Amino acid sequence: MPHVSLAELLTTAQGFVQGGRPGLAASLYRDWLGQAPEAPLRHIVCFNYGLVLSQLGDVGAAAAAFQEAIRLKPDFLPPFLAFGSLHEKLGSAVQALGCWGHVANSLAAVTGDAIQYKATALKQSARLLEDSKRLGEAEAMLRGIIELGQPPRDVVQHWLSLRQRQCRWPVAEPVGALDRTALLAAMAPLTAANYADDPLLHLAAAAAHCRLDSGQPKTLPFPPAPRPSGLGQRRLRIGYLSSDLRNHAIGYLMADMLRHHDRGAFEIFAYYCGIAPEDGIKQRIRGQVEHWTSIAEMDDAAAFRRIREDGIDILVDINGHTRSARTRLLSLRPAPAIVNWLGYAGSMGSAFHHYIIADPVIIPSGSEHYYSEKVLRLPCYQPTDPQRVVAAQVPSREEAGLPEDATVFCCFNGPQKITPFLFRRWMEVLRQVPGSVLWLLKGAEEVDTRLKSLAAAEGIAPGRLVFAPLADNPSHLARYALADLFLDTTPYGAHTTASDSLWMGVPVLTQPGRSFASRVCASLVTAAGLPELVMGSAAEYLATAIALGRDRSLLAALRRKLLEGRGTALLFDPARLVRAMEGLFRSIAADLAADELPVPDLTNLETYLEIAGELDHEAVEFTGLADYAARYRAALAARHEFAPLPADSRLWPGAAAAALGAAA
Repeated sequence: MPHVSLAELLTTAQGFVQGGRPGLAASLYRDWLGQAPEAPLRHIVCFNYGLVLSQLGDVGAAAAAFQEAIRLKPDFLPPFLAFGSLHEKLGSAVQALGCWGHVANSLAAVTGDAIQYKATALKQSARLLEDSKRLGEAEAMLRGIIELGQPPRDVVQHWLSLRQRQCRWPVAEPVGALDRTALLAAMAPLTAANYADDPLLHLAAAAAHCRLDSGQPKTLPFPPAPRPSGLGQRRLRIGYLSSDLRNHAIGYLMADMLRHHDRGAFEIFAYYCGIAPEDGIKQRIRGQVEHWTSIAEMDDAAAFRRIREDGIDILVDINGHTRSARTRLLSLRPAPAIVNWLGYAGSMGSAFHHYIIADPVIIPSGSEHYYSEKVLRLPCYQPTDPQRVVAAQVPSREEAGLPEDATVFCCFNGPQKITPFLFRRWMEVLRQVPGSVLWLLKGAEEVDTRLKSLAAAEGIAPGRLVFAPLADNPSHLARYALADLFLDTTPYGAHTTASDSLWMGVPVLTQPGRSFASRVCASLVTAAGLPELVMGSAAEYLATAIALGRDRSLLAALRRKLLEGRGTALLFDPARLVRAMEGLFRSIAADLAADELPVPDLTNLETYLEIAGELDHEAVEFTGLADYAARYRAALAARHEFAPLPADSRLWPGAAAAALGAAA
């Protein structure tokens, strides 16, 4: 086959691969290599041959092909990238990082290809290092990509998230050519929710994510979902879409819920888009629905067709802006009405989510302007599982590394929810409550060490921060009994961790803000029967934590109140939640029948995102900020004077803004 040109070879082989016949492509490459031992571009063929062999699962032959490509042309970098990926599949992290490190350090000529190779190597290395909990090294790799210039949005987002997870403050530290404004413009919605109690930033960041990151089409490739027929004469078809109906925080919340649906009025479908392995929670949930469909292996078009064929009336998105979400699928409008609930604590900022489900505490009346969806309310937004399994064996305080006769404050939220403002309050609590400790969930070793160093800088002995190792859910629930008081975080508060704590009888002290994520815990504490632990200010939170920490008899009384009320508390009644949710579904069906589906309001959100980028959220704590709305109004007014903007209904400087002043 030497007479076949390289271009013809590559084109033909690629056609075989794209046509689902990689074996033919491998044979073609193998024959060509055998008949053209001296071909000048043989290294390219070896590289492509290795890729096809990798696809076929022939790891040994693929490795040999990559090695031959490297031997023939050591400065040809793609085989190093592929060889690194092969090592990773084999579990050889050191060798993988070595291959990618070689590429990252081999930028001899500054060409577009060379820079792209380096960026790819750094990104691959960052991912593997993060999986190994080497977060600081992973962050450095992503910083390297940013400093190359024109970094992809996902790299900037991941870099910010890693800084947040490491408690590296300030989080939005200028890097390369990116200042704070540019960083906030690229910030992922979940990172923004942890970053500041700024619901306008959250809404604008969510809208930007939908517009720029989700891969949604600019025009609908399929006809819009038709208005359902026969509403009122048949069961409503409800679909729940989630990757987390499994051994996951969302799965634990929903494990007992779906069985309470009225099957005479509602037909329940679950569309699962998560990982394949089985677990007990997934099995419980699957047994509670009439139709369970895994769409994890389906592309968006196939999943769209399946949901349409099922005739779903109302599709409930239980991922939102979280990992493994199928946002692009939702943008195709597979169902007439789409609802945002539970998976993501905030507005989706999308053109295709029509409703958001909350409750009167999370979205109080007058706060609807922070959401693009129409707000619907349950009595309490979060389901819980009264049948949850708690380990019978409870460790002693000594076994857990806790003091026997002192107050144990705890917070089992992730470190990304800790801000410097909150951390200083916690340290003041420890300072004012002698002998007390703060019990946190163990994370990466470097993060735990950093938090201890930060405590020392505040004059608190590092040993007063105790880290609980990861444990299975039943064992984790059991050890809550060792704690006296759960100290909530802000601006992103405890959600599943709060309901776990309250179920186990540990009171939770919280300070809600304006944003959805900052108010969920207040909803849960109220629904559990302890509204007196919902604080109105940081000063009140601090004073109450100190007072309770100094009087463990008060804490014991709160524990008794929780445990005695557990059988009747709103928070622990999934049947009541489902009845209320069915009422919301009926109201949505009425909107559909009347052709009055709400239209999401996305007006001026790009402008709000620009303004948010000009505010320094890390210099001033936004939770409880008295002039929050005024800051945005002033910026809007200045922009309007320079270049008039179309009016909207949020914080417009004028009559509409004045009408909303009390709520903001």
